[in-house]
Amino acid sequence: MSIAISAQDVKALRDRTGAGIMDAKSALQEAGGDVDKAIEILRVKGQASAAKRGERAAAEGVVSSYVHAGGKIGVLVEVNCETDFVARTEEFQEFARQVALHVAAANPLYVSVEDVPEEAREAELRVLREQAAAEGKPENVQEKIVEGRLEKWLEDVVLLHQSHVNEDRHGGKSLEELRTEIAASTGENVVIRRFQRFQVGGE
Repeated sequence: MSIAISAQDVKALRDRTGAGIMDAKSALQEAGGDVDKAIEILRVKGQASAAKRGERAAAEGVVSSYVHAGGKIGVLVEVNCETDFVARTEEFQEFARQVALHVAAANPLYVSVEDVPEEAREAELRVLREQAAAEGKPENVQEKIVEGRLEKWLEDVVLLHQSHVNEDRHGGKSLEELRTEIAASTGENVVIRRFQRFQVGGE
């Protein structure tokens, strides 16, 4: 039996998630009126549809820039979507600006885990294994330590794994979570294609 969902409940859920009216109403029905559960349902559906969109070509987009520290650090970032219409929206352009701002502050080395060269990963693994062995832990424990530290290293160097530096605005969400959200919001495949960070006196 479907329960009565008020317009105020639907509006409150939409304000918190950016979901469409029918999606918000459907999620509230499914959750039996529980707002937190409805948010979780919408999040799961949004991620599932974003994964499907990930198969579609993203050939439009923008190049955004950000200059910081009195002109000492500059970033160019290319963010792609499927249509020029979405590329020109304020929401999409602001997302690209936020990516550029993050790159300036956090200095990631790669966009995704897939972009990390095998030799860089192997070199890091060698160092981590030597460190774990030097700590004198049993071998089976060493591998778990190495796995955990490798994950931490990937968070340090991979853009999509990092939490956005503007925590007040983005609530500690990772760049991948923010990318998934804008993909769900625009209904298009959104891809952070590449970035270049320049620093005066840097290499």
